[in-house]
Amino acid sequence: MAKSVSFFMVISLLAFAPICFCSKSNYYGYLYPQFYDWSCPQAKEIVKSVVAKAVAREARMAASLLRLHFHDCFVKGCDASLLLDSSATLISEKRSNTNRNSVRGFEVIDEIKSALEKECPQTVSCADILALAARDSTVLAGGPNWEVPLGRRDSRDASLSGSNNNIPAPNNTFNTILTKFKLKGLDLVDLVTLSGSHTIGNARCTSFRQRLYNQSGNSLPDYTLDQTYAAQLRTRCPKSGGDQNLFVMDFVSPTKFDNSYFKNLLASRGLFNSDQVLVTKNQATLALVKLYAENNEIFFEQFAKSMVKMGNISPLTGYRGEIRKNCRMMNS
Repeated sequence: MAKSVSFFMVISLLAFAPICFCSKSNYYGYLYPQFYDWSCPQAKEIVKSVVAKAVAREARMAASLLRLHFHDCFVKGCDASLLLDSSATLISEKRSNTNRNSVRGFEVIDEIKSALEKECPQTVSCADILALAARDSTVLAGGPNWEVPLGRRDSRDASLSGSNNNIPAPNNTFNTILTKFKLKGLDLVDLVTLSGSHTIGNARCTSFRQRLYNQSGNSLPDYTLDQTYAAQLRTRCPKSGGDQNLFVMDFVSPTKFDNSYFKNLLASRGLFNSDQVLVTKNQATLALVKLYAENNEIFFEQFAKSMVKMGNISPLTGYRGEIRKNCRMMNS
């Protein structure tokens, strides 16, 4: 009976999650995939080409570029605020606790922007570059494809506090993570689905150390973590030191975008606390994890929908913001 309830719970959660490519902004215009068809018809191919070369040089870059889009959108919308360097008038989001010594791939974005500026100057936004690079990275890693709605413009400011407070953190509780998603217009289905991006990429020792040694402030490990797996992690993630030591997030297929992440969760081998709570703290999320673990196709289909939905968070369009010439700084 419990299995049947879970199945119908999942069906009801997914049934009303249609994909939509148009996002109405507060002022002037929409996001739509054909936005650059006339103004810069080679835009998508240029992005895809540079991303492909970057991922060929280093497979990990696929996860890094996908993560940039997440960490941009969750602060104050998908507006490329993350890409701005510190200046006399702003403090970069790159300096936040979540991003410092962690987010990477900025040089690839610079390379894409430089190529686009040569092809069609001051036409393609850095925010759209992030959205396209995230999609292309996912596809190159073996994941799903989707049409990316375009037409975002770039912000003229950044929010260090927003970056510190709005981006879901590895050590957050389930309720905190869900609240952060809901504040951005995303729901429980999006939470589980987008967490599946942890099927690729690496994590630093400092982001999960507490699970190995001091999960609840009582100097005891997290016993929801498979202890054989935990012992393997401890060999390179000591109680102190080694903060930047890297570990693959999906030990089964670390560079392949697939549903192994969800299978790992069911085996109590989710690396982050924010991963494992999807199976230990909520019946609806557990049901989704089981579904995705059993059916890669359903996971891929929903991931595409949730990525479009996330990419639609508070875009700047029309005359708001600007089209930066250099993604690291505002236009003079």
